[in-house]
Amino acid sequence: MNTLFKRHFALTAGMILFSFALLAAAFMALSYQFTVRGQKEALDEKSAYVAQFAGRMLGMGMEADSQDFTSALDEAASLIGADVLLTDVDGTVTAESGKNGLSEGCIGCQVPASVLAQLDEKGSHVMHADLGMFSDNRFLSGAQIRDLGRGGSGDKLGYVIVSVSPAAMMELWRPLTHLFILTALVVLCIAFLSSSVTARQQVKPLQEMTDVVHRFGMGEYDLRVDQRLCSRSDEMGELGTAFNAMADSIALAERKRSEFVANISHELKTPMTTIAGFADGILDGTIPPEKEREYLKTISDETRRLSRLVRRMLDMSRLQKHDVVISQTEFDMVEVAAQTLISLEGRINAKGLDVDARLPDGPVYVWGDPDAITQVTYNLLENAIKFSHPHTVIGLSITTRGNKAYIAIRDTGETIPEEELPLIFDRLHKSDRSRSLDKEGVGLGLYLVKTILNDLKETITVTSKDDVTEFTFTLTLAR
Repeated sequence: MNTLFKRHFALTAGMILFSFALLAAAFMALSYQFTVRGQKEALDEKSAYVAQFAGRMLGMGMEADSQDFTSALDEAASLIGADVLLTDVDGTVTAESGKNGLSEGCIGCQVPASVLAQLDEKGSHVMHADLGMFSDNRFLSGAQIRDLGRGGSGDKLGYVIVSVSPAAMMELWRPLTHLFILTALVVLCIAFLSSSVTARQQVKPLQEMTDVVHRFGMGEYDLRVDQRLCSRSDEMGELGTAFNAMADSIALAERKRSEFVANISHELKTPMTTIAGFADGILDGTIPPEKEREYLKTISDETRRLSRLVRRMLDMSRLQKHDVVISQTEFDMVEVAAQTLISLEGRINAKGLDVDARLPDGPVYVWGDPDAITQVTYNLLENAIKFSHPHTVIGLSITTRGNKAYIAIRDTGETIPEEELPLIFDRLHKSDRSRSLDKEGVGLGLYLVKTILNDLKETITVTSKDDVTEFTFTLTLAR
């Protein structure tokens, strides 16, 4: 598998190798040029030294082919570590020394006139040639021999040519090359090792996170990335923190989903059990004929309750998909509130409630979805009627401050415990009083209200004190 570690290591290793290749090429070229240039200068000095030596010996009358001259020339060649050729003014070899690479019988051989011309023109010259006398191309340096004996005239007596093999020229360069290669290998090994360790250290937390993600995906919602990774001050730490936050959110959503399914199952089970039990009792004759109407009414009530539950669930599903609140239009909130209050007049009268409606004389235009806000108002008023004590007062008021309209709905009933106030907008949540005093609530009305207002970027608050509970939501003024 082409893992991140392999890619990271390959990329780093490739960059290191490429960098060292460039460095090696530059080093080889520069060190070679420096070494060769130094050796050429040394070779020029050697040829000048031999030319002076020969000039003094020949200037004192010593013959080039004499035993004494040949012995002295051998000692000079040994001293400078090079082969030496002496020629007369015409370029004919008259003496030789060293014979390292020289062909046999060079005495009497002729040095090319072009070489002599260069020596005459430049005084000294380094070349790479065999002159027809050496077994391979060698580095050569020549110089004119001048009469330097006692009272010498300085006349040209011939030429001296000093030669060294290429291997000898590279004797200094090779150790430098070997040292560089050895150093480069050590540095490369250290670089590859450190790169491997670094890559593994970078990949290890990702592997740990991957393992947690796989197990989390299999349903182990309590797993989290180790805090040691999250505490890092780099991208790995940010990734671990982000994953843990996501995991917390998913775990909470899963817990709410489980609670939702459990609550729905409970809410569906109660009316369905009642309907099935009474229907079976009527069918098998357990319930007397004179009580059938009473129990059929109970079946009808439970069926309507079941229908309301299903309808609220469908509304909730559409809201979560943003299928309900899809537009922002201008409408009169006073008209919506009044119409909603009128639609609930029958239920208000049935419970003997008075209405304290404090609505502005003129219209209050706001932005929102009229149908959705009608549902919000209806749910809150229905909730207020449901939980009001008989023969008390429910209140409905609209006020404006700044660019907001505040719609408040108030009822007089039992106080909601303070610890339950943050929970009443959750799905299927019911306070104790709704379970004890009313069996029709399905726990979705306030959740739908909160969802609609959230989609409109509006807020809703609730207070409950001294048997008075008040819900207040906001809408943005259009004018």
